[in-house]
Amino acid sequence: MGVNEKVRLFRELNQWSQEEMAERMNMSVTGYAKIERGETNLSLHKLKQIAAVLQIDLIDLVSPNDNGVILVGGENNQNHFRNNYYGSQSAEFEIEKLKLELKHKDDLLKQKENELDSLKELITLLKQNIK
Repeated sequence: MGVNEKVRLFRELNQWSQEEMAERMNMSVTGYAKIERGETNLSLHKLKQIAAVLQIDLIDLVSPNDNGVILVGGENNQNHFRNNYYGSQSAEFEIEKLKLELKHKDDLLKQKENELDSLKELITLLKQNIK
């Protein structure tokens, strides 16, 4: 897994958009997107900045060896779990991405349920006021 893919993975694990990440790094969205696409050479200073924003060790970001344990944490990461990356990196990455999509779907469903409950209450109140 390349540095650019790790940056994207850690950003997604924190549930941040590219816009949020670019803002946290004080750079343009276009410039940040180039980082994730691997279209820019990163200086040590920029790598340190990315690691600091993502609250990870620099070694986790730049390690050429994809085997091992990557600890995922930080105040914005709601999952707080540990992942072992062995074997096919693209498959593991896709699994993590799908887990994030499922969590996001669950969050959206809960939000819609709350909205429906609020609308039902509002309808009940309106019916009472009409009588």
